[in-house]
Amino acid sequence: MNLHRIALEYFLLLFLVTSQIYAEPAKNTFAGNAGSTLKYEGYGSFNEPWAMTFLPGGDLLVTEKPGVLLLIKLEDRSQVTVKGVPDVAYGGQGGLGDIILHPQFEDNHLIYLSYAEKGSSGKRGAVVARAQLHLGPYQPKLENFEIIWRQTPKVSGKGHYSHRLVFGPQGYLFITSGERQKQEPAQSWTQDLGKVIRLNDDGSVPPDNPFQNNGMLAKSFWTLGHRNLLGIAFDQQGQLWTHEMGPQHGDEFNLIIRGDNYGWPLVSWGNHYSGYPIPDHDTRPDFHTPEAYWVPTIAPSGLIIYTGSMFAEWQGNALIGGLRSESLVRVKIKGDQAEEVERFDMKERIREVEQGPDGAIWVLEDGDGGRLLRLSPDPGH
Repeated sequence: MNLHRIALEYFLLLFLVTSQIYAEPAKNTFAGNAGSTLKYEGYGSFNEPWAMTFLPGGDLLVTEKPGVLLLIKLEDRSQVTVKGVPDVAYGGQGGLGDIILHPQFEDNHLIYLSYAEKGSSGKRGAVVARAQLHLGPYQPKLENFEIIWRQTPKVSGKGHYSHRLVFGPQGYLFITSGERQKQEPAQSWTQDLGKVIRLNDDGSVPPDNPFQNNGMLAKSFWTLGHRNLLGIAFDQQGQLWTHEMGPQHGDEFNLIIRGDNYGWPLVSWGNHYSGYPIPDHDTRPDFHTPEAYWVPTIAPSGLIIYTGSMFAEWQGNALIGGLRSESLVRVKIKGDQAEEVERFDMKERIREVEQGPDGAIWVLEDGDGGRLLRLSPDPGH
């Protein structure tokens, strides 16, 4: 027997075994900086996905910013286009936006959509509409489409629409209305830009909103002094939370208190993109100071307050998608206090976060080819 051949085979076998021992395992996981590990599974990719919501049967609706609404059947991962979506003003940050269900969806089949609309002058603004979703045996469609709110006024530019939606525990609809990169309207009583809006489910204005003596439009305001709010959610105690993008850094996570002013553009923990400083929040105690903020920026988008059992130790925590930071950020909430406690490097911009019926966490990556991912605990950790 050739001793050189035996030796060669021995060393080759040793090399292969050693490589298996020390090689990084090929696992579909994301690691957090506090020791958690998330396993992920892909459920397809999309053209600039922006928002999603689960239907009672477990299937999923996903919006794509160019103006497409898709029904995702998770059992076979198929994507079916929903008919009846209006034309949207696509471009920049504008297009088809958020989607949520009416609290009594199983009875009335109502869904709510936000999107950017172009007016006759060419200027743009966000709108919120509601329609009945009919799934049917063939192609799903929207019927009885009705616009119930418009940003006032329409302005030039294609940024900072915000238009995130949530229903509160008492059945009121809350809308985030960005300041459209115009800054000063956030403090104006005659423009609903830079505000959190509170409406009845049909778009009418509740008579107990806080600003009853500042003109007709202001009667719809719940809070003011905001910049670009891309996340809104209620916690189990009925508290409302939002996050908003700061200018150059200074992203905020805010507890939304009826009638409060959040200070933009007069104060911020960030500065203007030119480098010109903005007074910090602590210089104006009359404005609401954020419960948490980020310098450097995470560019937050998407928000849930987790309530499931799959991640039982995370109950009551906020989970925030990060665009520029390409992250999933976990924030611990205790009463009216908030603090980042873990960050996951997702390696892609995260546009949207949602909780699934079984307690799994679902995220949408941003941009063309953005994936839908289901996150669950990694059993190996």
